[in-house]
Amino acid sequence: MGEFLAHYMWPWLAYTLAALVQIGLLVNLVAVGALLFIWMERKVSGRIQDRLGPTRVGGKFGWLHTLADGVKLLTNEDLMPDGADEFLFKIAPYISFCASLAAFMAIPFAGGQYPFVALHMNVAVFYILAVLGLEVFGVILAGYSSASKWSLFGAMREAAQVVSYEVPRGMCAVVPVLLAGSMDLVFIGDRQAGWFTNWYVVHDPFTFVIFWVYFTCATASVNRAPFDLAEAESELVAGFHTEYSGLRWSFFFMAEYGSMWGVSLLASILFLGGWHGPVPVGQWLGLTFEHGFWYGIAGNVLGTLNVITKASSALR
Repeated sequence: MGEFLAHYMWPWLAYTLAALVQIGLLVNLVAVGALLFIWMERKVSGRIQDRLGPTRVGGKFGWLHTLADGVKLLTNEDLMPDGADEFLFKIAPYISFCASLAAFMAIPFAGGQYPFVALHMNVAVFYILAVLGLEVFGVILAGYSSASKWSLFGAMREAAQVVSYEVPRGMCAVVPVLLAGSMDLVFIGDRQAGWFTNWYVVHDPFTFVIFWVYFTCATASVNRAPFDLAEAESELVAGFHTEYSGLRWSFFFMAEYGSMWGVSLLASILFLGGWHGPVPVGQWLGLTFEHGFWYGIAGNVLGTLNVITKASSALR
């Protein structure tokens, strides 16, 4: 985005504006995405268990239920137990959230010459896997600094689980990298353009099995059932965030759901064609962006403004 805007304004201003816009979009993407996923999870759980909740209350579709919970967290008192390490206790949730957010910097949402990505990296796969692994440091610090044995047990469980499942998850991600010959996610996604038969998940039986191994390891790495040992409510109260409340607790929640979305987007790009659908309908209708997403959407707007500016200068 910065390179594109640099054609129309001062380079330093273009890159500063691009950075602010991209950070704002990514923060809202993770935060709003967490609200959406919580609502969807409650809807499905409510239907399965036939209980009240988003299925019958909270507006027409139950979305107000999750929004009310978010407002409640903002108004809750921020508590800290006696004996806790104040600095580590306060900084732990932000470390987890920043690690989850940083992974989205390298995840592309469209390809082409000017891809829709905050930071186009040649080693994006390596970067995302490395950054997502940093989230566990916030969890360990939270359990260690809480002065609670339940929190410490939950943190150690997550540390052991991350070590166990991140290695096979990384090995699964290596397979599409070898097929494409690059760790650039934009290149890997564009290599799967066209029909769904070009997707790496159906490249051969081996990659099909590898996709499901990645799915299992990714589910375990983000502490979702049945791999939620770090938050086992039945035996650890609430796991590593037992002593947290209010806004700091919500940061742990957003970090977890952000990581869920991150590993899902990575699986989509590596195995499921990324931004390319199963059928190339866009090519048939002539709706593809030849020079990338930014030129397709913003290019026409900025190009028109540039022409108007030049015309007004000529009239003067």
